[in-house]
Amino acid sequence: MRLGEIITAGVMALLSIYLMWKSTELNVGYITGEGPGGGAWPFWLAGIMLVCTGFIAINWVRRSSPPSQSEEPLLDGYGKKMLVLVGGGLLGFIALVDIISMYGAMAVFLLYYLRFLGRHSWSLTLILTTSLPIGFFFFFEALMRVTMPKGLPFTEPFFNILYNIIY
Repeated sequence: MRLGEIITAGVMALLSIYLMWKSTELNVGYITGEGPGGGAWPFWLAGIMLVCTGFIAINWVRRSSPPSQSEEPLLDGYGKKMLVLVGGGLLGFIALVDIISMYGAMAVFLLYYLRFLGRHSWSLTLILTTSLPIGFFFFFEALMRVTMPKGLPFTEPFFNILYNIIY
């Protein structure tokens, strides 16, 4: 566990630095009359992630977190099984984005994760699988003015309803 924690923190720190560097290809500041530049959210979120990896490294050096004190293996049998199940779900999510849209893929992933992996009730699962993608739609499309992948043409009637609410 100890070695896994610092390796993961290091990889995440490198990813943060790369994302910060890459996002500077767009404006990372505030554009008067338009809002945040195209690189603002990725840059600052990656910056926050970099700071967090620094705290993980400090805890690792001090041995103040349970993983930094543990000499156990990183993944046991259950951990490996969950890695495959969750990783497979994420791969399915990515594969579905171009077919049923980012929001549809999010709903399918939430359904899989909450109901089948998490064994939550159908009522909670259905509330979250409908409200979160719709909430993210309004956040990205209306507030941030960022268009996410809409999938194949059969998803268009659903988005037309939501766009009518916005405009």
